[in-house]
Amino acid sequence: MSITPCRLAAVLTLLLLASLATRLYGSAQSAGVSPGQTPPPAPVQPLPYSHKTHLALGLQCRTCHVNPDAGKLMTYPGTAICMGCHQAIAKERPAIQKLAEYAASNAPIPWVRVYRVPDYVYWRHGTHLEAAVPCADCHGPVAERDVIALETNVTTMLGCVTCHDQRQAFTDCIACHEPRQ
Repeated sequence: MSITPCRLAAVLTLLLLASLATRLYGSAQSAGVSPGQTPPPAPVQPLPYSHKTHLALGLQCRTCHVNPDAGKLMTYPGTAICMGCHQAIAKERPAIQKLAEYAASNAPIPWVRVYRVPDYVYWRHGTHLEAAVPCADCHGPVAERDVIALETNVTTMLGCVTCHDQRQAFTDCIACHEPRQ
């Protein structure tokens, strides 16, 4: 059987894609925190914020982090939402005074994102919210944390595939690596 130029190109393309997928999979595995690993330190945020304190008061994740277009990123709360309580609560604290400055200038708080999905992954919070995946499954025990740090491997291929396997969810390549409308 002779190999035509078209077949050769197809085979080489498949080998190239397999090699690329292997490299991406390997680098993605090392990008998150695997069970048993020590997480990296939390990034320095512009304001101290305790999820533990706020969630203990009865706030829910989606009270502050909305996903208006069911897309990739959950939003951070606008300063007006924070000031709804903090006009009266703890207003003498320096951090709340700095929050009030952000609010007065209509500037968003420049939070540093902790969990980041690579650009080549087409992932949506909305799909996971519809599937009733609890926030803590991906982001760790946020309700127990004063400071948020990268605690899980949710932003890696290994983390995603492991979770999908546990839930018997779709894991075909195009589910995450093909743009969706």
